[in-house]
Amino acid sequence: MPLPFRAPQVSVLGSAEPGSPAYERAAEAGALLAALGITVVSGCGSPATRVAAQRAVEAGGTVLSIVPQGTMPEPDWPATVVVPCGMGDARNLLMALSGDACIVIGGRAGTISEVCLAWLHRRPLLPLVGCGGWSERLPDQPPDERGNSPILPWSSAAELRAQLQTLGLVRT
Repeated sequence: MPLPFRAPQVSVLGSAEPGSPAYERAAEAGALLAALGITVVSGCGSPATRVAAQRAVEAGGTVLSIVPQGTMPEPDWPATVVVPCGMGDARNLLMALSGDACIVIGGRAGTISEVCLAWLHRRPLLPLVGCGGWSERLPDQPPDERGNSPILPWSSAAELRAQLQTLGLVRT
């Protein structure tokens, strides 16, 4: 009898507006993660993280949504499991620690804080490049000089899949 296992989990961090190339890559990332059996961790707070979660759910995947408020979101929230943490911005630590790795798309100040927390806790970072935004700079400008974790850039779903394989998160 096979032993139960924990599916790999990847946090999706960042922001990008609908219609942008980064937004489209976020949607592709969500669908890819679901197809690979990887649980998506998403706060669904920005259009990019929400579309990643939505596409993962539509593809039959599992989405854990950690929301900052202390109440449950509306019933159409794109998630299979919701954790209303009531911790405000402290939720960023949960987002950073809940993934075996963190995909970074575009981003603003909240994304930067999540990236720094992931870096401090040695989570691999997978920044989207080629679409502009803050994540574009991450491969050449890590949070600090310590080299705490790998920074593996991607610009397409195929490249993201290869980086996830490099990390051992894709089951064969």
